[in-house]
This record gives sequence, C-alpha cells and structure tokens, in this order.
Amino acid sequence: MIDLNKKVKDKLESFFDWIKGAELVELKTCNIEEDPVRPELDLNFRTSYGRKIYGVKYKKEICAIMCFGYTNEIPKSVQELDLMSKDAHLQSTLRDRNVGKIAVAYTVWSKKKGGGKLIVSEVFKKIKKSNHLNRLVTLSPLTDMARNFHLRNGAFELQVNKETQNFEYKI
Repeated sequence: MIDLNKKVKDKLESFFDWIKGAELVELKTCNIEEDPVRPELDLNFRTSYGRKIYGVKYKKEICAIMCFGYTNEIPKSVQELDLMSKDAHLQSTLRDRNVGKIAVAYTVWSKKKGGGKLIVSEVFKKIKKSNHLNRLVTLSPLTDMARNFHLRNGAFELQVNKETQNFEYKI
C-alpha cells in the first residue's frame, strides 16, 4: 500500500511540476496533421490576417496548441472567421491599431494530460491583460467532446449554429 501511495504522490508531483513550469508562447508554425479539430486548415490560414498560434511550452516541448483569429464579430463558420479576421486586420492596418476586439479560438489540442485546460487558462490570462481584446469566444465543432470541454473549463454556450457552436469565456 505504501508503494502505491508513493507512486500516486510521485505522479501528482510530476503533474504539478509541469503545470508550474509551463509557459505560453506564440508559435510561427505547428504540425497541422496533429490537429484533431481542423487539420484541413493550412499554416497560411493559421498565421495570416491577424491570426495566431499559441502553445504551452514545457522543457522545450510544446504540450498544447490553440489557434486564434481576431475579429470584431462572432463567426458562425470557418468561412465567416476567414472573412471577419481579414476585415478586422484591414481595419486595424488602416487605423493603425490592434487587430479585432474578439479572440476567436477555432482549434485546441493537447499532447500532454492537462494541457488543454492549461492553455485555456493561460490564454485567458493573456487576454485579460490585453488592452484591446474584450472577449474570448470559440468556434467549436458540433461535438459533445467540444461542448463538455468548454463547459468544464468555465465557458458558457453562446449559440449553436448549423455547423459549429460558440462558447464564451467571461473576461
């Protein structure tokens, strides 16, 4: 029994060590084939027009990834996200200001247990500190897995669309 308790304690300590030592970083690239949500979206889509890729990094390893588009409205489809993020990017360029007021997370995946929850938490902190973003919204697939993930992590359902669902994290 003592052996089992030591194993559990060691696993918990290891888990919390990686959580405490992880940091949010902006990425220039990611392996889109690992993306279980939207692997069809190429790297150009993920990095153009004010779109960004963030990762949680621990000991030189990326443990979770989240991709965003910055908009001024809430998209109901990937096509709307594309148009709205291009529009927000163009408006920001013309007015010399930051891109969009809404951070729209359109995909998230984890390579390490706890990574998905951690990246949501870290991105949430980053957006709270931002001087131009006032909302964190998702463009999620119509799956129970996506629904349960966001509801478990503190989001509320904003709307259900034809092909997607939107959740919002209160800032």
